[in-house]
Amino acid sequence: MGLVAGGATGAVIAGSGADASAGTTAAEPASGATGTEQTDPGTTVPDQGQDGTVPDFGPGGRGGTAPGDGTSGGSSQTQATAATAEQQVGVVTIDSTLGYQDGASAGTGMVLTSDGLVLTNNHVISGATSVEVTVESTGKTYTATVLGADPSADVALLQLTGASGLQTVTLDDDGGVQAGDEVTAVGNAEGTGDLVAATGDVTATDQSMTAATGTGDAETLDGLIQFSADVVSGDSGGPVLDDEGEVVGITTAASTNTSMTVAYAIEIQDAVAIVHQIASGEESGTVQIGLPAFLGVALADSSAATGQSGAVVGEVLDGTPAARAGLAAGDVITAVDGTAVRSSDDLSAALAAHEPGDEVTVTWTSGTTGGSEQASVTLVEGPAA
Repeated sequence: MGLVAGGATGAVIAGSGADASAGTTAAEPASGATGTEQTDPGTTVPDQGQDGTVPDFGPGGRGGTAPGDGTSGGSSQTQATAATAEQQVGVVTIDSTLGYQDGASAGTGMVLTSDGLVLTNNHVISGATSVEVTVESTGKTYTATVLGADPSADVALLQLTGASGLQTVTLDDDGGVQAGDEVTAVGNAEGTGDLVAATGDVTATDQSMTAATGTGDAETLDGLIQFSADVVSGDSGGPVLDDEGEVVGITTAASTNTSMTVAYAIEIQDAVAIVHQIASGEESGTVQIGLPAFLGVALADSSAATGQSGAVVGEVLDGTPAARAGLAAGDVITAVDGTAVRSSDDLSAALAAHEPGDEVTVTWTSGTTGGSEQASVTLVEGPAA
């Protein structure tokens, strides 16, 4: 049963992560984490991101090989250790409240600009009703707003409220990495609030990976860096650094059933391209700007399984537009603004066409009386997609 918010029919449960077809799971946010104060003396603010603009790349192209051409080699994977002061620069821990699920999650992110644009994985903040971000080098915590996300690419962009003068990560400017290069993943391992560094080798580039989300849906990502490092829950959204300390990727997933961890990272130039799109406010078929419109229902099993045409309501969340309209578990939503809803996907698509604050007319069949009912509702901001 999944929440419906602006086209998303599911949300990641705190700390969850199902095995993928290849034994891979998203390096899911951990649950119950709190930020930990740390100091970072003697570091300097990098040049990029000073004026609040999203940094661009310098010369050099993608470091990836053609699909399937990545090669494997020996590994220098070692047990993760506490991140150094230099490795912590621009790295943040992220704590999300999943209000509609009575849960919490934790992950990692990277500061892109001095005024607080933060890059992370979408699955780190998926389902969040509020997000707090701690700059671990200073111990200061900020409330964060979700500016937008591309769930299909597992990228999200946050804005820290009231932030200024922040140290930023340094993005790679010389072509990325190749198989055999040493890399280090920095992250909020197990959601403890303490940043750790896990060193290993790139084993392949331009790889594809399919993993299951917390709701059981399959998610495929392409163009990934494959590397061996001690990546664990909570590291998602953190930087993968090359031997110069520059960010070449974002830790996204790791294997779960091998003696040596095989991890995956989104190439940083791919993520920054999406960041630029979000920052420009350019919504698309995959990019959501801001938070999605929310009706406030969790759907039961698909209508095909129940033999009904429509979106079957499994639960109505308290205090939401659906609750105020009188919808109840067992009702079947059959139309939005007069357009037929034949499935949960139809309902998701109908809501995705709207913004928070829009008024829509919802038609449903009562699960109690069998009669047709209708109400006008004003959609609200939902949890992060």
